[in-house]
Amino acid sequence: MTADNAIQIELTKTPITSDPLAARVADSGAGATVSFLGTVRDEHHGRAVDRLEYDAYGSMAQSEMRKIAETIRERWSVKRVVMVHRLGMLEIGEVSIGIALSLPHRVEAFDALRYAIDTFKETVPIWKREYFRDGESIWVEGS
Repeated sequence: MTADNAIQIELTKTPITSDPLAARVADSGAGATVSFLGTVRDEHHGRAVDRLEYDAYGSMAQSEMRKIAETIRERWSVKRVVMVHRLGMLEIGEVSIGIALSLPHRVEAFDALRYAIDTFKETVPIWKREYFRDGESIWVEGS
């Protein structure tokens, strides 16, 4: 975290919920607060999914997350950023990733949020293992 908590990066084994994320990015200079929650769904490419397991290269994942946060703060006047990714076993419907941003205006808020999640999925070393209802499981790079 930076000294003023403008950037908060976290890998966690505890559940992620939206209200605490929004509260962590509250800023009196922000006219827009946006968030993204990625949830575990019950199918992938037509196959029934039972649950997912996430693992990460911790220090590198946090470094890449920080780079994304710093980039969006520079590019879009982001006031505060929170990025949290869950590790371990997750059930259907649970949140795997949460990103929240506060900015002066809504248009740039949505652009910054899209950049954040898209870049996260491309660059952060987090892997998921999909457990299918038929008993098979596979590791997939990317969250």
